[in-house]
Parts: sequence; C-alpha cells; structure tokens
Amino acid sequence: MSAAQFFSQSYAEARAKFLAAAEAAGLDPEPHWHPLMGRDGERLALDVVRQGPNKSRRVLIISSACHGVEGFAGSGIQTGLLSDPAWLAEVARQDIRVLYLHALNPHGFSWLRRVTQEGVDLNRNWHDFHQPLPHNAGYDGIASALIPAQWPPSAANEAVLGDYAALHGDKALQQAVTGGQYAHELGLFYGGRAQTWSQQTLRHILQEHVQDAEAIAWIDLHTGLGPSGHGERIFAGHDDGQSLARARAWWGRGVTSLADGSSSSAPLVGLMWSVVPELFPAAEYTGIALEFGTLPLADMLQALRADHWLEAHPQAPAAQAAAIKHQIRDAFYVDTDEWKQQLLAQAREACEQALKGLTPHD
Repeated sequence: MSAAQFFSQSYAEARAKFLAAAEAAGLDPEPHWHPLMGRDGERLALDVVRQGPNKSRRVLIISSACHGVEGFAGSGIQTGLLSDPAWLAEVARQDIRVLYLHALNPHGFSWLRRVTQEGVDLNRNWHDFHQPLPHNAGYDGIASALIPAQWPPSAANEAVLGDYAALHGDKALQQAVTGGQYAHELGLFYGGRAQTWSQQTLRHILQEHVQDAEAIAWIDLHTGLGPSGHGERIFAGHDDGQSLARARAWWGRGVTSLADGSSSSAPLVGLMWSVVPELFPAAEYTGIALEFGTLPLADMLQALRADHWLEAHPQAPAAQAAAIKHQIRDAFYVDTDEWKQQLLAQAREACEQALKGLTPHD
C-alpha cells in the first residue's frame, strides 16, 4: 500500500481524505467548527473520530496539526491508519477506545502557519493565565534580530544570533529561541496571554470523550526536528521516573526526554500534554510526541522567522510572500513518496506499541 495516496497538498484536501477514510471505515466524524475561514475559503474544523467501544476505560489519542503546517504529515498518517484494514481489525480486537483528533490547529494548517489564528504556539499555551507567566530573558535579548524590520535579515542581525551562540552555546540559543516566550506577540514560539480557541476546544473534546478513562496514551504527531524521515519518540509527560520507564517499555529505550537533554528539542514550557493529569489526575497517562525530521534545524528556524516577518509585513510583494509560504511548507513537509512511507511505517509501529501497552496483562 503506497503511503503517498493518504497525504495531501492542502488542508481542504487533507480533511476530505480523512473524512472519507473514516466514513469508509464505518466511523462517524464529529466536527468542531472553527470561527474563521480557511485560506481557500473552506470551512475549518477540529474533527474527532472515535473507534472502539465507548465504554472502554482505556483510551489511545492520535492527534495531528498541533502546529498547523505540520498537519500535512499528521493528517496523512491518520488517514493511512483509517484506510488500513489490518490496523482497523487490530483495534477492533482490543477493548480500547481510539480517538483520532484531526487538525488541532486547523487555521494554521490551512494558512500554512505553525501558530494558531491568535499567533500562538499551541504547545506553549497551557498555563494558568491568572498566574505569572514564565520569562524568557534569552529571547528578549535577540528578539529584534530574529524578526528584523527587513527580510532577508542583515549581516548585523545574523551576527547578533551568532554572538549569542558563541557566548552561550548552540543549545542555549535553541533554548532561548524555541523554549517559549510570552512577551513578543509577533515573535517565535509565543505562548499567548489567554487560552486559544484550539486549547478551549481540545479541553471540551477531552472532557467529553476521555473523562471516564483509567489509562490514557497519547501520540501527538509533529515534524521539523531531527534527521529527515526519522521519527523521534519524545517523552511527553511528568519526568517522575515511573512514567518515563513505562514509555520506554512501550516504545523502546530510544524514547528521549526533554528533561535529561537526550531529545533534539530544547526544554519547553506550557506543554499540551499537561492537560491530561490536570483533567484526569486518577488516570495512568503515557504519552509521546512523535517528531519526524525534515530539514536541518537552522533551515527550519529560518523558514519560521520568514513566516513571522511576513505576518508582521502583510504589504510584502506577492512574489516574496509566495516564496516564504513555499519555504515554510517545505520546512515541515517533505513532499516525497519515500518520506511519506517512512512516516506511515514508523507511526503504525508506534500506534501498535501503544495498543499493546494499554492492553491489561495478567
């Protein structure tokens, strides 16, 4: 089965393929409509498809497009799973509820942005906004060089970033840029000042579909970090030892962690998975972000910088705007058959391992 047929060239095409696969599998999609329209005038939605017994106390969540433009990969994987008779039969044999959450951030998916319509990184948005927010002093010092007044950036802009790396190290630069910040609304990895539409909608979905679960597994599909086509399994949970050990027992000793520096990602704040222990403290939770590599880190960040510059400069020439949009899509979606096949095979394996991990053992 060729993986390429499950992947798409736009959000509208991706949603249509996902809904068609769900219908062919005999499953009923539940749309949560977004208040804004898509890039091509299409309606936007966070779609939920449930497979398996509604009364099951064990739940596997498979989600896509937390970071909008990364949804090309995640949607293709979800559609591939729903189109695979062997996978569907395997789920049917288990007393496990599987939730496919398609396009957590449909606006970013459609408009080729990583952030939500509020300009917020959904995976930095999970805070109690009545409390003081984290302060990223490193980002403050380089903010104007990251998103300069003109594009492409000047040699002086790049020198600021180079000097920071020379003084503090490359890892520290990655931490400053990507860790999350709450002061620069048009900046990179901005976590917001309030709950986004996507956060509010996801909370509602989880409360409706997961509230009675005793055991919850979550595979959140991402792209952008690591070697092209390689799926890094990044632990997404409290690093309390027991949860990480369980994740490694399920998905292998290669599961990385933000806390110990083994992941290609820097330590982050405001992470989405934290909603699970908040809403369901009695449930046993085990989760990973399945992160598929695309381009080298510097190229990926350059594409993000250009996209944020474009958002701040809507008067940019049409040719420049088109080039920037092409650049950011390529930074998170490698449009080759080989890459898509690699993704689907690795995601299928991870989902099978999650089913096995959720299955009670006598």
